[in-house]
Amino acid sequence: MAEYTLQQLAEHVGGEVRGDANRVIQGVGTLQSAKAGQIAFLANSRYKQQLSSTRAGAILLSPKDAQDSAVEAGIIVSNPYAAFAKVAQLLDTTPLPAVGHAATAKVAASAQLGDNVSLGEYVVIEEGAIIGDNVSIGAHCHIGPQAVIGSNTRIWSGVNIYHRCEIGANCIIHSAAVIGADGFGWAPENGKWLKIPQIGRVIIADNVEIGASTTVDRGALDDTIISSGCIIDNQCQIAHNVFIDEDTAIAGCTVLAGSCRIGKRCMIGGASAINGHISICDDVQIMGFAMVIKEITEPGVYASGIPATNHREWRRNGARYRQLDDLFKRVKSLEKQVVDNND
Repeated sequence: MAEYTLQQLAEHVGGEVRGDANRVIQGVGTLQSAKAGQIAFLANSRYKQQLSSTRAGAILLSPKDAQDSAVEAGIIVSNPYAAFAKVAQLLDTTPLPAVGHAATAKVAASAQLGDNVSLGEYVVIEEGAIIGDNVSIGAHCHIGPQAVIGSNTRIWSGVNIYHRCEIGANCIIHSAAVIGADGFGWAPENGKWLKIPQIGRVIIADNVEIGASTTVDRGALDDTIISSGCIIDNQCQIAHNVFIDEDTAIAGCTVLAGSCRIGKRCMIGGASAINGHISICDDVQIMGFAMVIKEITEPGVYASGIPATNHREWRRNGARYRQLDDLFKRVKSLEKQVVDNND
């Protein structure tokens, strides 16, 4: 079990120690659940009352909250939540997807494995694949021909990475994700569908996390690209030829249609849908359940969708919605009468 003194943690997060700098911390927790030897955080002053009852061995808190609190041991830092994330990374107890090289793993003769690669049970690595140093691949994963996995990347069980796809360094791919399946490319002819071969790739840059059961389709001709620092939640669909720029976050069950482009530092709420062949600029926040059907060219917060309401009100509004076109025509007619009368 990893352990650090408060002084070591303060140096790691750029904070100031309050209390005994040599106090040892071995884990993290919330203000309510933390025990002695664990560190918690106060990121929202509304929860300040919990400081009097917490059993945490130390608290991460802001200078403002530190001024009017009686916390005996802690670290004073400008952003307690970010500091907590950094401390939690140091004290992380999550196991690797695999340790060692399982006897049932199958590695093609032409595949290249770096140093300290770990393969779980029944992993298959196909011809020409390149696996970087310190990669850990969980049980029942399939790495396709000529795929590339960067160093220090962790791939959890049951992931499928298709041929020629590239995953960068320090990435995390969670269970049941599929990287590089065919995009939805078809041409109609006489009432039938002709499949268009999807010959592009998926390129995922460094420090990207892909959630469980998320699918990222390969490009039709060019590549589908996810840039560095992006985080994508569970059960998302990233269609062919999508481009996602750096440090964008996408919450669960979101759908990005083909060839849309998402800018830097965007945040897309859960169950949103982004239309194909449109662009969203940098620094856009899209609220959950939004449907984006046209380009967004200005940074800001955007929302759509119909909030839940009681059934009677919903039926009444639904009936009025069906009358909307008639009401519009009546208003236009009345406007015309007013204009004519004034003339």
